[in-house]
Amino acid sequence: MLRHEKTVVWVILTGLLGIAGLLGTLTWFLWRESVASEDAYSGKLAAILGDRVENIMVDLRDMLVQFDALDLPRCSDSHLDALRIAAMSRPYVRSIGYWQANKRLCAVGFLPAALKPQRADRVYDSGVIAWWPGEQTKVAGVELFLMRFGDHDVAVDPRQLLDLGPMQDRQAELWLEDLPLTSAPWNASLPAPKSLPVGVSLNKDNQRIYARFSLHGVLPIEIVTSEPLGNFWRRHALTLAAGAIFGLIVAAAWTAAILRFSRRQFSAAAALRRAVRAGDISVVYEPMVDLRTLRCIGAEALARWQREDGTWVSPNVFIPLAEESGVMHEVTLAVMRTAVADLARIFAEAGKMTLSLNLSAGDLGDDRFGDQLRESIAEARLPPEAVKLEITERSLIDSDADRARIRELRVRGHQIAIDDFGTGYSSLAYLQSFELDVIKIDKAFVDTIGKTVATSQVIEHIIDMAGSLGLRTAAEGVETAAQARWLGDHGVLLGQGHLFSKPLLIDDFIRFFRSNRHNRET
Repeated sequence: MLRHEKTVVWVILTGLLGIAGLLGTLTWFLWRESVASEDAYSGKLAAILGDRVENIMVDLRDMLVQFDALDLPRCSDSHLDALRIAAMSRPYVRSIGYWQANKRLCAVGFLPAALKPQRADRVYDSGVIAWWPGEQTKVAGVELFLMRFGDHDVAVDPRQLLDLGPMQDRQAELWLEDLPLTSAPWNASLPAPKSLPVGVSLNKDNQRIYARFSLHGVLPIEIVTSEPLGNFWRRHALTLAAGAIFGLIVAAAWTAAILRFSRRQFSAAAALRRAVRAGDISVVYEPMVDLRTLRCIGAEALARWQREDGTWVSPNVFIPLAEESGVMHEVTLAVMRTAVADLARIFAEAGKMTLSLNLSAGDLGDDRFGDQLRESIAEARLPPEAVKLEITERSLIDSDADRARIRELRVRGHQIAIDDFGTGYSSLAYLQSFELDVIKIDKAFVDTIGKTVATSQVIEHIIDMAGSLGLRTAAEGVETAAQARWLGDHGVLLGQGHLFSKPLLIDDFIRFFRSNRHNRET
């Protein structure tokens, strides 16, 4: 073992011994603080889950009220279309039906129109009737939650109501008005809320942490969560480490920093940072074609990275790496500056050509992007409407700040497009809360055109609902002439993909653009 490696090991061992020596005197204090922190942590999760369920219940009730007020012939095409649009925008809805007296005459979704549970679990003064998941609501092995108001009802898959995120070993159960509604995972078995104290409790016999929290808003909601006791210790390991001797902590942190720095110098993240600083991020342009005329009317600017050894790194690799290493915003700025300068070379002869730039989630929250975009466009003497901004569906955050920034960019003249629509968790109803211009349909849905697969009809619903919201549509990954014709026939304005051209360097793109224009004019 080398001398410096021995020093590192000695420093680490000394730090661990120091921490172990302090644990005995700090145990009681740290335990109390950890339990208080756990209470806040689990309480926040429970509040998020409860608020989401409460909002869904209120939304469903309001939706049923609106259906009864519709001035449409019942079970007509227009009536069923209204029900279908509402169902498609809510991923937890499995069916919406219309009743006349005690018969379910028509419905949209996946359930039989004859579904008719006998005994309701709750009948409210407002007229809302509810059936909790059980044998009488079971369809295809799934116990559904049903709600009826007036002449309409809705069936909800309760498994979609609780979302615990990436924590696979956490369990949760939702109780509504003292009745169990759903759990996550679906087969989880947790104690009833009344058997647990409010707040956090640790059960050492079965090595689990339980948390019970009550929410009393529009509806009385109880949330019970459970997870392995080991998670508790992992979450509060830093709190325990904070009690170690200050000098040893500093020495250990300094040693760890040196080791991390050395490793990072040879890591892919470090190479990417150097490439960004050196201006080695290049840009290619994927032509965008008007599906009505097949003329090129713009391009999407895409980042490319060639490492120092000459190898190209796939965007599927270095884009997530840029996001994780904190340099994604610098990559966006580098692409923006290059792309705007390249656009200036052809804009005068191109006329109304538009260039699309991809934004990450962090770009919206950084004032530098908006400022440098304005400066670059002014320096290139381009109108703002020449630059279109694309934001992935997963990057949208439901915040007033993001809405304000999107609104400001649109006021400047930039169109806003949602990229890769259908691959995230939002719906068109959610997107309606933002000021947008274009929905870009993901390649996964374009690939289903002409095929008999389960998701083949989703693209039609996306196009129809986008039109109902006043949004234009564009398609990614167009690879066949049949796909292009189908998209054009269904009102999709723009397309891009290998049918038209692969992504091109700027000189190749300019030649493509001129050739494409010449061919169409002749």
